[in-house]
Amino acid sequence: MIYDVIVVGGGQAGLSMGYYLKQSGFSFLILDNQSRAGDVWRKRYDSLILFTPRLFSSLPGLPLPGDPKGFPTKDEIADYLDQYVQAFDLPIKFNTQVQKVQKEKDIFVISTNDLKIKTKRIVIATGPFHIPSIPSFAKELSREITQLHSSEYKNPTQLQDGPVLVVGGGNSGAQIAVELSESHETYLSVSQKIRFMPLNVASKSIFWWFDKLGLLKADRHSFIGKKIQSQGDPIFGYELREKIKNHSVIVKRRTKSIQKNEIQFEDLTSISVKNIIWATGFAPNYSWIETPNLLDSNGNIKHERGVTEIDGLYFLGLPWQHRRGSALLLGVGDDAEYLYKCMTKKNL
Repeated sequence: MIYDVIVVGGGQAGLSMGYYLKQSGFSFLILDNQSRAGDVWRKRYDSLILFTPRLFSSLPGLPLPGDPKGFPTKDEIADYLDQYVQAFDLPIKFNTQVQKVQKEKDIFVISTNDLKIKTKRIVIATGPFHIPSIPSFAKELSREITQLHSSEYKNPTQLQDGPVLVVGGGNSGAQIAVELSESHETYLSVSQKIRFMPLNVASKSIFWWFDKLGLLKADRHSFIGKKIQSQGDPIFGYELREKIKNHSVIVKRRTKSIQKNEIQFEDLTSISVKNIIWATGFAPNYSWIETPNLLDSNGNIKHERGVTEIDGLYFLGLPWQHRRGSALLLGVGDDAEYLYKCMTKKNL
């Protein structure tokens, strides 16, 4: 059998694509390397809470249950994705690791851990978060220091007694530092000044205001879109700011090197710790897609709103694929609908 469409990845991007493909006459299948929809969310740290309220955390066709103004937990999102598969009867094959994608004439051949699949079109919906990004000098740390990437961190019980350094000033690093400050002497290493934004303004979510001001609709090529991208993400909520004010979390500059098991920072200060959490993000890995003209000179996917130069090859769920929310629950559905229309040549 040659499918019309194969979707690689059964997270929020892949399921959004499935929602639209279900409305077509296409034969399609979603491939996912997890055991159950939502498992990627279930494996995140226990205290994870989204900074987007439920009103802005739904996929197409199915509102997230609960108070629209409230903030969902990671397990709530995981269960919602599982319910999404059931609600729309999406065809998904779990425990399937895609190892190679090749194009033979007009057909894509997908090699997995247990079979080969052929398709006319393929949507890569694996997101950009593939390989934990950890500085090379981390290998120089003593084995006596507990090191975890944020993807491995679950809760404070994994750590030793004694000081902890969280490296990375994104929202995950901020949430983890706040949690650890309740039980450990906590340091947070950041590469630039932290910007804070409130979760709510005048009883409305900050994302409600972003929507009304048109910020959520600003595409990546617009003046506003480019400005937002250049600034990077702020920290949503003021918990970390309060912890810094009362010295429960001590902010340090960029982590630069290791010397005699001391962590050295850009300002030449240093500390000794018993634990390090690397909240330093991920690096993408598309080496398994064996097609020419996929990447530009900087190693980024060459695409325009997820449509590549390779006929039949699409991407979904990339950061700023089109707008700020392209890699988030709040915006991935719009990009999925666009790709669906590209495939069906409708309403363009």
